[in-house]
Amino acid sequence: MSLILFAFVVRVRDGLPLSASTDFQHGRELQERKQQLKVISKALPSLPDRGMVRGHELHIYFLSSEGVSYMTVCSRSLPAAVAFCFLEDLRWEFTVCFDGSAVALATRPYPFLEFDSVIQKLKQHYNQSGGPSLAVTLTEVQEELKISPPQVLTMDDLELPNAAANGHVEQTPGSGPNQRLEPVSAPGILSLVLNIMCAALNLIRGVHLMEYTFQDDYDGLWNVVAFLVAFVCCVCQCHLYLFHSSLKRLKSFALLTLIVACNLFLFGPRNAWQVLFHVGVASLSTLLILHRRLLDRSADCGV
Repeated sequence: MSLILFAFVVRVRDGLPLSASTDFQHGRELQERKQQLKVISKALPSLPDRGMVRGHELHIYFLSSEGVSYMTVCSRSLPAAVAFCFLEDLRWEFTVCFDGSAVALATRPYPFLEFDSVIQKLKQHYNQSGGPSLAVTLTEVQEELKISPPQVLTMDDLELPNAAANGHVEQTPGSGPNQRLEPVSAPGILSLVLNIMCAALNLIRGVHLMEYTFQDDYDGLWNVVAFLVAFVCCVCQCHLYLFHSSLKRLKSFALLTLIVACNLFLFGPRNAWQVLFHVGVASLSTLLILHRRLLDRSADCGV
């Protein structure tokens, strides 16, 4: 059985996967540990530079340095000092191949896939020899671990970062718009177009009426207010559909109520069909706002 099963390189600040070893094994526990690597990668900014997570048969070790974290899944029979020797060698090889600017500028997952061949050679060496080729290196790591042992973490320690990474942490009102919603549907596009049309009609009629109101008398002032309030409500409905917001249900019904009230007040300047059209568009938008849900956020990239 291989002692080192999987290696993973990620950027610390956001957990972006940079490179990983080719997956030749598919054991159940290995898949569980790889899922845990995703959780750890999202929590790296709040974790120590060196740590481990114990499993039943497989352990996770990680080492962070200069904005990059090096992780591995190893058999529990592999000594921790040897695992960290592997990570140190991995760190050395990676820094030789890629500088800090290349890491910082990476925007897509796994931009350094060519590094996989280096990882494979390093894994093969450790799995065949049982450890590093230089005993002095192992001795140094053993002494360092005695002085500063790695922090042993549990998945309970990572429960909050895991929830945040998967969108399950309760959001404060200010953080709502940063959440991702389901893709915009065809009816949603239609409602947006109709809502923009209604907003434009309300604005044009309001501004046009405003000119006559201020020139002649103020009898039509409340009609101007109704047109402008309806315009603002249409714009707010578009925003509420496109972006997540706290108290979405309350806001959507409040906007619908205002639009209905404004159009009923404007019955006269508008005929019955026009009022029904505006109320119908507002009702459709409200229905779509309430049915567009948050996207279930798994980790951005699989391991």
